Amino acid sequence: MGAADPDLILVGGGLASSLIAWRLAIDRPEARVVVIERDGRLGGKHTWSFFDGDVSVEDRAWLEPATPHRWPSGYEVYFPGLSRVLATPYNSLTSDRLHEVVAPLLGDRLIAGEAVEVRTDGVTLADGRVLSAPAVIDARGPSPTPHLDLGWQLFVGRTVRLSEPHGLTRPTIMDATVAQGDAYRFVYLLPFDERTVLVEDTYYVDGPRLDRALLNARIDAYIRSRGWTVEAVVDEEEGVLPIALDGDIEAFWAEGPLVARVGLAGALFHPTTGYSLPDAVAVARLVAGASDLTSAGLRALVEGHSKSLWAERAYYRLLDRMLFRAAEPGERWKVLRRFYGLSEALVRRFYAGRSTALDKVRILAGKPPVPVGRALKQLRETGRGQA
Repeated sequence: MGAADPDLILVGGGLASSLIAWRLAIDRPEARVVVIERDGRLGGKHTWSFFDGDVSVEDRAWLEPATPHRWPSGYEVYFPGLSRVLATPYNSLTSDRLHEVVAPLLGDRLIAGEAVEVRTDGVTLADGRVLSAPAVIDARGPSPTPHLDLGWQLFVGRTVRLSEPHGLTRPTIMDATVAQGDAYRFVYLLPFDERTVLVEDTYYVDGPRLDRALLNARIDAYIRSRGWTVEAVVDEEEGVLPIALDGDIEAFWAEGPLVARVGLAGALFHPTTGYSLPDAVAVARLVAGASDLTSAGLRALVEGHSKSLWAERAYYRLLDRMLFRAAEPGERWKVLRRFYGLSEALVRRFYAGRSTALDKVRILAGKPPVPVGRALKQLRETGRGQA
């Protein structure tokens, strides 16, 4: 790019990358930031949700222009034998709105292209273009790794406009009254207006293969079971999110080029829920405040942050092993039902990744909803990845 070489290249235009570019435009507007995204559009096709307790009031205000949906009355969960309304407000940020906000800040520095080589001093694109910069961040999403032991949260979502009002007043985070099969399954509902709703079929499973036909059929069946008639399909999305069970974080970070990795590629997500927005917000703040805006400096900063969070979140990986390894697949819903019977403050801290020592004892106290022998085998983390 010659005389106008950027200060930072972000490879990939997903949530983590977009928030970094946005935060830098606010805090360091003099920094020339380039984002490379395959189709030249930020965010893909996604909805990212978060609870009020997940981010600070200041960060909610920052994200508000890209967050068109907010439910101040809280959310609902449904399990066999348990229905509950929890009062914590819920928010949803959309990829369309994120692109509308951030793309104008980048202008012609949002580049359509595919990176085939990522280096500490630049990037080579598939069409032969070479971009140089003193700082590069890899935000292309997760790659297969032998160093993390992962379960998976798979989903297909369909936003539909109905012929009549759906009657929902707040999100349903989990409707686990649906048939379970060989995985923990639930339906997730976001009512965007009185006749428009996102219906998402989600399940926690051992492998990352997404059966779109199966999940679409389940969505059809769920819509029929609610007595809803679809007037139009507004949008569709899907996801394959990692759930962390175990792993060697040192070996994980020793992989690949010596640049910072953010988002799911940096193991920066809640180990149990797969929620990535709170971590993406924190990393955007971290990068925007970096004193050393070079590849080496950012790599050290983000790697250190990721490893620190990995150590702090060992308890959540223990719970994930209980869910995936100790519970029978068709009985996993019982673990979540028990959890949602606990205090609302505990649930709020859990989602925010800030469980107290007392919370951790309370979650595991009493008769476990899994076989005791299997549960005991999961108490110790091996530090090994996938076999």
